[in-house]
Amino acid sequence: MSRLDELGSRDSWRCWICDEAVDAAMSVNDPRGPSIDSLSSNAKAKAKSKRHANSADFGNERLAHRDCNTKKGAVAPVIPWPDYLFVVDPAPIIGSVDRLARKGGQEVVARCPTQADADDAAAWLGDRVSRLIPGLDARAEVESGGGHYLVILRR
Repeated sequence: MSRLDELGSRDSWRCWICDEAVDAAMSVNDPRGPSIDSLSSNAKAKAKSKRHANSADFGNERLAHRDCNTKKGAVAPVIPWPDYLFVVDPAPIIGSVDRLARKGGQEVVARCPTQADADDAAAWLGDRVSRLIPGLDARAEVESGGGHYLVILRR
Protein backbone atom coordinates (compact mmCIF):
# COMPACT_ATOMS: atom_id res chain seq x y z
CA MET A 1 0.00 0.00 0.00
CA SER A 2 1.39 3.39 -0.99
CA ARG A 3 1.72 6.37 1.33
CA LEU A 4 -1.03 8.14 -0.66
CA ASP A 5 -3.37 5.15 -0.19
CA GLU A 6 -2.67 5.06 3.56
CA LEU A 7 -3.21 8.81 3.88
CA GLY A 8 -6.39 8.61 1.78
CA SER A 9 -7.78 5.83 3.94
CA ARG A 10 -7.00 7.77 7.10
CA ASP A 11 -8.73 10.90 5.73
CA SER A 12 -11.68 8.91 4.29
CA TRP A 13 -10.73 10.10 0.79
CA ARG A 14 -11.94 13.65 1.48
CA CYS A 15 -9.97 16.79 0.62
CA TRP A 16 -9.09 18.57 3.84
CA ILE A 17 -9.31 21.97 2.12
CA CYS A 18 -12.61 21.85 0.20
CA ASP A 19 -14.12 18.88 2.11
CA GLU A 20 -15.24 17.15 -1.10
CA ALA A 21 -14.59 13.54 -2.08
CA VAL A 22 -11.26 12.64 -3.71
CA ASP A 23 -11.34 9.85 -6.30
CA ALA A 24 -8.58 7.39 -5.41
CA ALA A 25 -8.56 5.98 -8.96
CA MET A 26 -8.03 9.37 -10.62
CA SER A 27 -4.58 10.27 -11.91
CA VAL A 28 -2.44 12.33 -9.56
CA ASN A 29 -1.87 14.63 -12.57
CA ASP A 30 -5.58 15.44 -12.84
CA PRO A 31 -6.69 18.65 -11.07
CA ARG A 32 -9.26 16.65 -9.04
CA GLY A 33 -6.81 13.80 -8.43
CA PRO A 34 -5.28 13.02 -5.03
CA SER A 35 -2.21 14.73 -3.61
CA ILE A 36 -0.45 14.95 -0.28
CA ASP A 37 -0.52 18.41 1.28
CA SER A 38 1.45 19.68 4.23
CA LEU A 39 -0.52 21.60 6.84
CA SER A 40 2.48 23.85 7.41
CA SER A 41 4.03 26.13 4.83
CA ASN A 42 7.04 26.88 7.01
CA ALA A 43 10.13 24.93 5.86
CA LYS A 44 11.48 24.52 9.42
CA ALA A 45 8.15 23.21 10.67
CA LYS A 46 8.01 20.72 7.78
CA ALA A 47 11.55 19.48 8.51
CA LYS A 48 10.79 19.12 12.24
CA SER A 49 7.55 17.31 11.46
CA LYS A 50 9.35 14.82 9.22
CA ARG A 51 11.96 14.12 11.91
CA HIS A 52 9.34 13.52 14.60
CA ALA A 53 6.56 11.94 12.55
CA ASN A 54 5.76 8.28 12.93
CA SER A 55 4.15 6.18 10.23
CA ALA A 56 0.78 6.18 12.03
CA ASP A 57 0.12 9.91 11.96
CA PHE A 58 2.07 11.05 8.84
CA GLY A 59 3.28 14.15 10.66
CA ASN A 60 1.26 17.09 9.46
CA GLU A 61 0.29 15.77 6.03
CA ARG A 62 -3.29 15.58 4.76
CA LEU A 63 -5.08 14.44 1.62
CA ALA A 64 -6.06 17.19 -0.85
CA HIS A 65 -7.14 17.50 -4.45
CA ARG A 66 -4.17 18.42 -6.60
CA ASP A 67 -5.99 21.60 -7.69
CA CYS A 68 -6.83 22.63 -4.09
CA ASN A 69 -3.24 21.99 -3.05
CA THR A 70 -1.85 23.97 -6.00
CA LYS A 71 -4.20 26.92 -5.47
CA LYS A 72 -3.28 27.06 -1.80
CA GLY A 73 0.41 27.15 -2.63
CA ALA A 74 2.77 27.89 0.25
CA VAL A 75 0.30 29.96 2.25
CA ALA A 76 -2.10 29.01 5.01
CA PRO A 77 -5.38 27.73 3.54
CA VAL A 78 -8.74 29.36 4.05
CA ILE A 79 -11.63 27.05 4.83
CA PRO A 80 -14.71 28.91 3.57
CA TRP A 81 -18.05 29.01 5.34
CA PRO A 82 -20.74 27.67 2.98
CA ASP A 83 -22.92 30.21 1.18
CA TYR A 84 -26.13 28.55 2.39
CA LEU A 85 -25.36 29.45 6.04
CA PHE A 86 -26.52 32.84 7.29
CA VAL A 87 -23.55 33.93 9.42
CA VAL A 88 -22.33 37.41 10.27
CA ASP A 89 -18.67 38.20 10.97
CA PRO A 90 -17.46 34.60 10.54
CA ALA A 91 -14.03 33.93 12.00
CA PRO A 92 -11.29 32.20 9.99
CA ILE A 93 -11.82 28.53 10.82
CA ILE A 94 -8.17 27.40 10.57
CA GLY A 95 -6.95 30.09 12.98
CA SER A 96 -9.70 29.42 15.51
CA VAL A 97 -9.20 25.66 15.44
CA ASP A 98 -5.43 26.04 15.68
CA ARG A 99 -5.70 28.24 18.78
CA LEU A 100 -8.18 25.87 20.42
CA ALA A 101 -5.94 22.88 19.68
CA ARG A 102 -2.97 24.63 21.31
CA LYS A 103 -4.63 26.46 24.19
CA GLY A 104 -8.12 25.05 24.72
CA GLY A 105 -10.90 27.35 25.89
CA GLN A 106 -13.52 28.85 23.61
CA GLU A 107 -13.89 31.23 20.68
CA VAL A 108 -16.90 33.00 19.24
CA VAL A 109 -16.69 32.15 15.55
CA ALA A 110 -19.86 33.70 14.12
CA ARG A 111 -23.07 35.57 14.84
CA CYS A 112 -26.45 34.61 13.40
CA PRO A 113 -29.77 36.50 13.34
CA THR A 114 -31.95 33.51 14.33
CA GLN A 115 -31.67 30.42 16.50
CA ALA A 116 -32.27 28.20 13.46
CA ASP A 117 -29.44 29.86 11.51
CA ALA A 118 -27.10 29.45 14.48
CA ASP A 119 -28.09 25.80 14.95
CA ASP A 120 -27.38 25.10 11.26
CA ALA A 121 -24.01 26.89 11.44
CA ALA A 122 -23.02 25.05 14.65
CA ALA A 123 -23.98 21.66 13.17
CA TRP A 124 -21.95 22.34 10.01
CA LEU A 125 -18.97 23.68 11.97
CA GLY A 126 -18.90 20.75 14.40
CA ASP A 127 -18.95 18.28 11.51
CA ARG A 128 -16.30 20.20 9.54
CA VAL A 129 -13.92 20.52 12.50
CA SER A 130 -14.22 16.78 13.22
CA ARG A 131 -12.83 16.07 9.74
CA LEU A 132 -10.42 18.99 9.68
CA ILE A 133 -8.55 17.81 12.79
CA PRO A 134 -9.63 14.27 13.65
CA GLY A 135 -9.39 13.51 17.35
CA LEU A 136 -9.69 17.14 18.47
CA ASP A 137 -12.26 17.30 21.25
CA ALA A 138 -14.02 20.46 20.06
CA ARG A 139 -17.72 21.18 19.93
CA ALA A 140 -19.78 23.99 18.42
CA GLU A 141 -22.49 25.46 20.61
CA VAL A 142 -25.06 28.25 20.34
CA GLU A 143 -25.71 30.99 22.91
CA SER A 144 -27.93 34.01 22.67
CA GLY A 145 -26.43 37.41 23.32
CA GLY A 146 -26.84 41.01 22.25
CA GLY A 147 -29.87 40.33 20.08
CA HIS A 148 -27.98 37.71 18.08
CA TYR A 149 -27.14 34.06 18.45
CA LEU A 150 -23.45 33.33 18.88
CA VAL A 151 -21.78 30.23 17.47
CA ILE A 152 -19.04 29.27 19.92
CA LEU A 153 -16.34 26.68 19.38
CA ARG A 154 -15.20 25.09 22.65
CA ARG A 155 -12.52 22.63 23.64
